[in-house]
Amino acid sequence: MVKIITGKKGTGKTKILIDMINEASKKSDGYVVCIDKSEKLRYDIPTNVRIVDTDANNIYSFEAFYGLVAGLVAGNYDIKEIFVDSILKVGGADFEALGAVLNKIDKLTGSDVSVTFTVSAELADLPESVSKYAKK
Repeated sequence: MVKIITGKKGTGKTKILIDMINEASKKSDGYVVCIDKSEKLRYDIPTNVRIVDTDANNIYSFEAFYGLVAGLVAGNYDIKEIFVDSILKVGGADFEALGAVLNKIDKLTGSDVSVTFTVSAELADLPESVSKYAKK
């Protein structure tokens, strides 16, 4: 299941994500993963949450990002929640490409794994292929 948290830069998306990660780390019956650019959240989340650094793993496109998520999920069936901060810093502001990768990740993870992204854009500015994943 894919969800997005939207809003312009500085509107508190990362704070919301950190709160969600902290809550998940307490309640999840499986592993919790945080995918971040340059591990900037390391000191904001519990040590039992696995951090994956996109920069350290040379992930600079949506396709490479999909490969990363597919590898994580295939390699560990106990992952229950994945949180991704600033997905546009990985693949750029190509919203149609973002919609395509969100769709692929949604199909990959199904109802087994919850994947939550922050997207630095207003919901009204996003195409339906992305906005349909808005957190309700």
